[in-house]
Amino acid sequence: MTNHMLPKPFWKGIREAPLEAIRETLSEALSVKSAITVLVAAIVLSSVFSAYLTPYDPTAIDLDSVKSGPSVKHPFGTDSKGRDILSRVLYGGRLSLGVSLLASITSLVIGLSMGLTAGYFSSRPGKLAWVDTAIMALVDLTLSFPSLLLSIGISVLLPPGALTVIVAISLVGWASFTRLIRGEVLKIREALYVYAARSIGATHYRIVVYHILPQCLSIGKAMIGIKFGSYILTEASLSFLGLGPQPPSPSWGNMISENRAYILTDPWMVIFPGLAIAVTILAFNIVGDIYRQNYGIEGGMKG
Repeated sequence: MTNHMLPKPFWKGIREAPLEAIRETLSEALSVKSAITVLVAAIVLSSVFSAYLTPYDPTAIDLDSVKSGPSVKHPFGTDSKGRDILSRVLYGGRLSLGVSLLASITSLVIGLSMGLTAGYFSSRPGKLAWVDTAIMALVDLTLSFPSLLLSIGISVLLPPGALTVIVAISLVGWASFTRLIRGEVLKIREALYVYAARSIGATHYRIVVYHILPQCLSIGKAMIGIKFGSYILTEASLSFLGLGPQPPSPSWGNMISENRAYILTDPWMVIFPGLAIAVTILAFNIVGDIYRQNYGIEGGMKG
């Protein structure tokens, strides 16, 4: 007597199909996140340890190797002064990432201070009720200008250099941090533990610093991840315009600016710094999208 396989019940197929789709989606998402994590780690590590990875001094002039194309000796070629472009790209990454990181931290510190103050005293009767109105008016004024144009306007008032770029980006970027943190404070200040702290006589300072600030730090750090890519682009733009770090110090923006005249005859001088900017911004923007989804932060933020 032969055994015949019974047909699979139809409901099992209905159950398994969505589960399989979910597994595939999760595996794809994890693979993308892993790839982006590796890429970001490679960019950061190659920039931080550029002194140990480059065989040439990024500012050393070699007149015997002027405008040499990519080769084994110079994988990215050399520029109009014979300087190794690979070495300059790696060193330029350290400068560009460092400036963007310091600008992000400064924006976070200002945004936390302003956002905590505005959110805590918002719609609260008393002498300090005007503080929220004043801070948010300044935020709206800052966000009403295109961020890059405002950064350029601030930079031209100061001597060119890395510090100028940090100041310019921070004085524009703080506004988006402030707006987001203020909204978070408006929700947190109505929590029961805040009412409990207030009922036992806790001061405004203690409530803000010990009960509200720790809850805002995570979203503040997420904002750094979201804004980091745009800060790199702003730094590169200001450096390209001659408002950032000055030659011979390499940064991706001033490398493109110095060699833009050779884009048709010796394109590698511009292509490799441009690729470094594009790949880095793409990687950090994807990281920012991940943070935005995880923390439920709305897109389209300016500044």
